[in-house]
Amino acid sequence: MIVATIKNLRWYIAGLLCLASALNYLDRQTLSVLIGTIKDELHLTNASYGKINAWFLASYGVMYAVSGRVIDLIGTRRGFVVFVTGWSLANMMHMFATTVGQFSFFRLLLGVFEPGSFTGGVRAVSEWFPMQDRALAIGIFNSGTAIGSMISAPVVSLIAMHYGWRAAFLTTGLLGLVWVTAWWFLYKLPSQHPRLGADERKLIEDGRPASAQTKSPPLSRLLKMKETWGCVLVRALTDPISYFLLFWIPLYFQKRHGFDLTKIGLFVWIPFAAAALGSLMSGVIPRYLISLGWSLDKARKTTMSVMTAGIFFGAICATQVAQAGLALALVATMTFCHAGWSNITLPAEIFPTCAVATVTGLGGMLGSWMGALSQLYIGRVVDAWGFTPIFMACAGLYPLALLLVFVLVGRLGVVRPVA
Repeated sequence: MIVATIKNLRWYIAGLLCLASALNYLDRQTLSVLIGTIKDELHLTNASYGKINAWFLASYGVMYAVSGRVIDLIGTRRGFVVFVTGWSLANMMHMFATTVGQFSFFRLLLGVFEPGSFTGGVRAVSEWFPMQDRALAIGIFNSGTAIGSMISAPVVSLIAMHYGWRAAFLTTGLLGLVWVTAWWFLYKLPSQHPRLGADERKLIEDGRPASAQTKSPPLSRLLKMKETWGCVLVRALTDPISYFLLFWIPLYFQKRHGFDLTKIGLFVWIPFAAAALGSLMSGVIPRYLISLGWSLDKARKTTMSVMTAGIFFGAICATQVAQAGLALALVATMTFCHAGWSNITLPAEIFPTCAVATVTGLGGMLGSWMGALSQLYIGRVVDAWGFTPIFMACAGLYPLALLLVFVLVGRLGVVRPVA
């Protein structure tokens, strides 16, 4: 039986990965959207909310590294089934929580499974895309995080207002189980996919850096490479900003600008929409510059430099404004540039496919642990001094991260041998 091929199938794969990361962040953001309501009902403090987030990030950090090794060992297809099923069930369990301890436990479970979407996603891109397309493919896949965050405010608010906050956790969790079914039938390696055309298969194979290495390298070898530490330390500096923007922006607009649940649903999606656009631009801009004759290294580093300046401007100015509309625009500038910087892309631009998930996992692990530590203090800082010190910290961390890219990561687009 002849099976019809699908033109540009690799971009459909990118879309499927985008949907996975959207569901990942929809589940993750459900608590952030509802925390104002839950705090009133269960009498939680900002410090308690920070502790709940810290439990999530603590397990998330450990499993970011573990999930990378698991994906490299069992493969992308089976790995996604395990991790997406796990986080969907963990999210649904939140509907039974009534105490800080129970919320902390269910967040811990969520953190066990959610990292697999990103270690697996970066590996899937390295399997399906030639080097020159990887930044754009990861931008598409990673834009799902912003899309999930964007739709979470209106979708979760609407469900909660009509059926209660517990129903919101149930509904968002069920969507992941639907995705798993589609993934199992649609995803295969390019060499095995019956719907991949010969021309596109050749494009993928020709655009993959030549390497005889197919077995995941020893962790000890990776840890001896400065490029590994560059990728890891960049995540350690920038991931805490991700978690601040993700977990605290709805509460920032509630506390600083008087938003209620209705206004959160109407307006707080805007910064996350900007992040989705930023994720796409993280690949579109370098790809355009490459088409003009720029090297991948120059194109990506120029893009990261511009995004660093944008984050600095947005964060500093956000501390000075009182108007909600202007604050939304400045926070949206931050989220756009934060996503456009694309820290998650770096391993796919310098490591062979067999090591990409592991290095991504190591970076995510340290980034999550730094994020967990920051969460323990953000609540206390906000209670004592408001959000200004947090925005100032965001402004200072990205220039340091950019310096690490130049000093430790080095030239992008050149795959390092790790055997």
